[in-house]
Amino acid sequence: MPASRASKDSPDTKKKNKESLARRLGPGLITGAADDDPSGIATYSQAGSQFRFGLVWTLLLTTPLMIGIQMLSARIGRVTGEGLAANIAKICPRWLTLTLIGLLVVANTINIAADIGAMAEAARMLLGGPTLVWLLGFGVACALAQVFFSYEKSVRILKWLTLALFTYVAVVLVVHVPLGRMASESLQPWRFLPAGTSLSAYASMVVAMLGTTISPYLFFWQAAQEVEDCKCHPETAELGRHPERAQEQLLRIKQDTYVGMILSNTIALCIVVATAVTLNLNGITNIQSSAQAAQALRPVAGPMAFAVFALGIIGTGLLSVPVLAGSAAYAVSEVFGWKEGLSKRFQDARGFYAIIIAATAIGTLMMSCAQLDPIKALVWSAIVNGVISVPIMGVMMWIGQSPRIMGKLVISRRHRFFGWAATGVMAVAVAVMLATS
Repeated sequence: MPASRASKDSPDTKKKNKESLARRLGPGLITGAADDDPSGIATYSQAGSQFRFGLVWTLLLTTPLMIGIQMLSARIGRVTGEGLAANIAKICPRWLTLTLIGLLVVANTINIAADIGAMAEAARMLLGGPTLVWLLGFGVACALAQVFFSYEKSVRILKWLTLALFTYVAVVLVVHVPLGRMASESLQPWRFLPAGTSLSAYASMVVAMLGTTISPYLFFWQAAQEVEDCKCHPETAELGRHPERAQEQLLRIKQDTYVGMILSNTIALCIVVATAVTLNLNGITNIQSSAQAAQALRPVAGPMAFAVFALGIIGTGLLSVPVLAGSAAYAVSEVFGWKEGLSKRFQDARGFYAIIIAATAIGTLMMSCAQLDPIKALVWSAIVNGVISVPIMGVMMWIGQSPRIMGKLVISRRHRFFGWAATGVMAVAVAVMLATS
């Protein structure tokens, strides 16, 4: 065997390649994991139980669109060395910038409320005790953890809890999935809608599916994490000033985003299919509680179905609430010129951490006072995300095409196609929902 071939196939070379890939996975992978939050789990479960396979097409459609828009977010952060909000402020009037950031903060706070409510309900069903105590406990824990602990280190632990989501993959592999029926209903959903389904109800669920998959907080978070990475690794600083590193860093962003988003949507697809097969085909067509949603895991988890479901909800909630609060804090801090970053201590970025604490506290109080149904709150938070994503995505595309901001690293024609396609799909879905409501 030639020496060069032997060198390529050697165990040391393979180990180095694996380590290199692992180092490339960061912001995109974490963003993808945070996308399957309690809001996502509830929305996908409701979609599968209510419409069976009639919404599978949304996940197939959004996967390339989601990859495109998240790559744009990361690219903006890495090229400019500034977060998404700071770049929006460069290209939009002050009133429009504040409006977009205000919408983001409102949507994130509602999402935090829904996620903490779902975590509290899951913990109550699993361990007992008053829901209010769990609500306050999770709210305080999420806020304090972001102030006193490194988010990156916490993620390493929390990811183990989110592995419970892979149980849905096991369900799809164990139960009989009527592939022919799934293909027919996915391609022609209008022919298989449940009797009495209104266009408004279907459109609302489409917006919820799109909103929980392509969420504004994920845009701001991934861009901010690329900026943080620039600060931690100045040798790979913003590409606008170091274009010679562009090819290497943009390839890393591409690989990182592809892995994170494909993993995220694969889990989402398995949740929809699992609930369609185990719930809808067995007469459960409208999930009203967490206990009902957990029944989808019974084929593989048996009596432990709710425990596994609860661990998934709690794990993804603890992972996503810091992302929701953090993305709001990054956006507000960038617009007002405050010091920001999870790498900074509380005393060095008080405004940044104040937003994190306020968003988490208000979200907790919303669920404590309103006593909303956790499942409905989760789905509605996804709808809100879907609505506000449209103007934010439009501005992001504007930034990505701006030579003034991106220099020579403006997005390609192919990237523009997928970015504008994602924006257009979201806009049409929201318009149909509003027109039929």
